[in-house]
Amino acid sequence: MTAATETKNIAAHGGTLVNRVVPPNAREEMRARAAALRPVRIDARAASELLLIATGGFSPLEGFQTKAAAQSVVDKMSLPDGMLWPLPILLQLTPAEAGDVRVGERVVLVLDGEPLATLDVEDRFTVPADEWAPKIFGTSDAKHPGAVALRNAGEIALGGKIEWLGEPTLPGLGERWRTPAETRAEIRARGWNTVAGFQTRNPVHRAHEHVLRIALEVTDGLLLHPLVGETRAEDIPADIRMRCYQALLDNYLPQKHVLFTVLPAFMRYAGPREAIFHALVRKNFGCTHFLVGRDHAGVGGYYGPYEAHELLRSVADRGLDIQPIFFDEVFYCNRCGSMASRKTCAHPDDAHLSLSGTEVRRRLREGLPLPVEFTRPEVAAVLAEAFREPAGAIQETQRG
Repeated sequence: MTAATETKNIAAHGGTLVNRVVPPNAREEMRARAAALRPVRIDARAASELLLIATGGFSPLEGFQTKAAAQSVVDKMSLPDGMLWPLPILLQLTPAEAGDVRVGERVVLVLDGEPLATLDVEDRFTVPADEWAPKIFGTSDAKHPGAVALRNAGEIALGGKIEWLGEPTLPGLGERWRTPAETRAEIRARGWNTVAGFQTRNPVHRAHEHVLRIALEVTDGLLLHPLVGETRAEDIPADIRMRCYQALLDNYLPQKHVLFTVLPAFMRYAGPREAIFHALVRKNFGCTHFLVGRDHAGVGGYYGPYEAHELLRSVADRGLDIQPIFFDEVFYCNRCGSMASRKTCAHPDDAHLSLSGTEVRRRLREGLPLPVEFTRPEVAAVLAEAFREPAGAIQETQRG
């Protein structure tokens, strides 16, 4: 692959991959300076945002957004300079956590006693959650999980550029984590010109596998990139989902064409806007294509099944610069004897097998088998074993 081809195919959003990680030879000095700064405690959710900003996953952002930048995103789905960006990236704190931090001050952001990064405070503002939530999530329902999270995360926000002080990782991420730069380097080493990114928060099943195989037919490689940050309590924990993907890779997919790494982000459940966000993040990790399924990043009945498809199509000329690959709902058709979608199958609904996440969890809790037409036996075995663990284990490991 030539440098020109690489640049054309996998340029970061905004053209340059952001790097806010202090070089190794300067870390000791920077950490010593940070020890004299006011500490601001953050939680795991904020730390995951911080890591992705620092390593370029959220390029072109170089820090947490100011109110003006966030307002532009909420109102226009763009940064103040007009660049496409669908979701605000905020450092939200309680009044006690924010204390009397002032604009113009440099503080150190601390997770569980560990100084992670410095923040040059450019703005301090009250988050207008009641105004922003309906615009971001498309609903004023106070029970929407994304709206709940926005309102509960802290009413004060600090905006400004950050610098990451240590190795670019977080506790628990493990060796599956690759930064955007490392992911791009591996893509170059494999000689891939086209790469399809796959986002999921659910255990892999045959419908996913069907989509992945189609993507592999039309691109050089696949970035299997499950989200391992915070999700809802009822979702399957990240470590179990990772074991499911490994079972699929070990038995059914060509590993030389699949790059399996993790995305340490949390779910916002913002439906169509989050579909754009997921696409831009995968663009920063080096993808040229992005798989978009039915009700992408949806929750409950808040979004139409193909609203994400429609919104992505509408921003294609606004600098998206990654090619969505859209999929209809995929299911097993008993009469076709294969995986299919409404585009490829003429049979009625009663011939289709498609289990909801709620139904899958019910079967697992009750010790009932999952149909082989729905998921591979090796994956079903991982899930069954996880649900046989002591009561509460699923919920207790949720944050992955």
